[in-house]
Amino acid sequence: MTQQIPSERRPAPPRVFEYTVPPDWIVLAGRNDADNDHLSLRMAAPNDWWFHVRGLPGSHVILRVPSGQEPDRNILKMAAAIAAYHSKARQGGVVPVSATRARYVTKPRGAKPGTVQIRKEIVLKVRPALPVETT
Repeated sequence: MTQQIPSERRPAPPRVFEYTVPPDWIVLAGRNDADNDHLSLRMAAPNDWWFHVRGLPGSHVILRVPSGQEPDRNILKMAAAIAAYHSKARQGGVVPVSATRARYVTKPRGAKPGTVQIRKEIVLKVRPALPVETT
C-alpha cells in the first residue's frame, strides 16, 4: 500500500484586471494585496511601467512595454487613470498617481503584502477612468 504525502497548498494564481489601451498597450491591475505583490514583483518586466494612486489604498497597475517600444505621455496618463479608478480615489476629481519603471519597485524586508518602496517616480495628475471599449 502506498502512502500519500500531503501536498503543500499552493497559493491561488494571481487574479488581475486586464485592459487594452489603444492602440494595443496592455495594462494589468491587481485585485488585492497578494495579487499586487505578485503583479509588481514577479509579473512585471524591468522596463514595464508601474502605477499607484498617491496617499490612498489602491491597486498596483502595470503597463506592459513591448521590447523596442516606448509609451508616450498620453499612454502613461491612460494607465495612471486606470490606477486612479482602482483606488479609494475613484470618485475624486483630478488625482495624483505615482509612476516609475517596474525595476525601481522593491519590497522592504518583512513588509506586509501590497507594501512596496519606489524610486525615480514621476507624478501624473489624472481623472479616474477605464479605457473606452472599441468594437
